[in-house]
Amino acid sequence: MADRAGFTDYVEEHSDRLLRTAYLLTRDWARAEDLLQTALAKAWVAWGRIQDDPGPYVYRILTNTHASWWRLRRRGEVPTEHLPEVPGADVSQAVDDREVMWDALGRLSPRQRAVVVLHYFEEMSVEHVAVVLGCTGSTVKTQLRRALVRLRVDPSLHVLKETR
Repeated sequence: MADRAGFTDYVEEHSDRLLRTAYLLTRDWARAEDLLQTALAKAWVAWGRIQDDPGPYVYRILTNTHASWWRLRRRGEVPTEHLPEVPGADVSQAVDDREVMWDALGRLSPRQRAVVVLHYFEEMSVEHVAVVLGCTGSTVKTQLRRALVRLRVDPSLHVLKETR
């Protein structure tokens, strides 16, 4: 992958999936686009060093950049009011349930959220997540286990279960 022409091809082929992953990490489309743009800029700089399959390297840049933003509390704008819903089918319960789940995922550490997103939403194997995050498979399993334990004891999710 030493040629920079391959970078354009890679971005064209994988940008939708990378943007979805960035959204799942940030839970905000504007921040996801910023995160992806930053990650791809970093990948461009390192493109000459990337061997064969750039996927794990780019996902690692994406998750590490998100974690550093989270640590720096880079939050951007926060809306103060909700826009009114368009009249139609009552999907409020599904929206409320989704919000409860997003909030619970948001309370996970950046590393735990990255592991959950990559493993469950991107359907990566434990081994592939380990390559992306630059750790061992046992570390990924430990982070997954801890994340699932935190989600199981999250009081907001208990309320969600009780309403069913």
